[in-house]
Amino acid sequence: MNCIIIDDEAAARAIVAQLCTSIPELDVIEEFSNAIDAIKFLNQQSVDLIFLDIHMPGFTGFDFVQTLKDPPKIVLTTSDTNFAIEAYEYEAIVDYLVKPITPERFTKSIQKVKNIIAQQPSVTKGDGGASSVGEDLYINIDRRLIKLTFDEILFIEAKGDYIDIKTTKETHRVHNTLKKIKEKLPEELFLQIHRSYIINFTKIIDIEDNSVLIEKSVIPISRSNRPELMRRLNLL
Repeated sequence: MNCIIIDDEAAARAIVAQLCTSIPELDVIEEFSNAIDAIKFLNQQSVDLIFLDIHMPGFTGFDFVQTLKDPPKIVLTTSDTNFAIEAYEYEAIVDYLVKPITPERFTKSIQKVKNIIAQQPSVTKGDGGASSVGEDLYINIDRRLIKLTFDEILFIEAKGDYIDIKTTKETHRVHNTLKKIKEKLPEELFLQIHRSYIINFTKIIDIEDNSVLIEKSVIPISRSNRPELMRRLNLL
């Protein structure tokens, strides 16, 4: 299992890294002293397990967990026993290790992680999910089925009981809702950034203040959707 360690204390990271060497299945591929650098790393690479401290300056462990859309398994490592109940409100958090961590307790934690991973079924999309139907969808226009590839869709705008699907060639008006079409779109390409807009994330030209530019269209970003947009950006 590939894993990373996030803790603002170098000594604490070293202890966890040393404990990991006793488990042949564990491979520590990176260590971080703050959550922001870890988020940037996870935008580029996936891991199986994160060892995460709760108390870090500026961005707590719980803040970090909330930024992860599809989090790997997480083991909290902390000197504070007061957050155990809150920790288990997060599905991704599978254990809560209180420092100083003993080798015996660490081994039990890793076995728990392995058992949970082994029990997980393979994730597949169904029920009309876009990934299960290929790289396109069909829309009903005047009793005609028109094929649109995902790549040609720029953005989708809600218009009352209709939606406007803006493509690289034209705009199609469909009697449907933003919620319904969102279920048909692959999450790796599309993102809702406003209650009235879903955009093709790969078509963004520029981001300024509270709007994005796609071709010649300026599209607003709502405050509630901005964190997810920022999380997806490949920031330098």
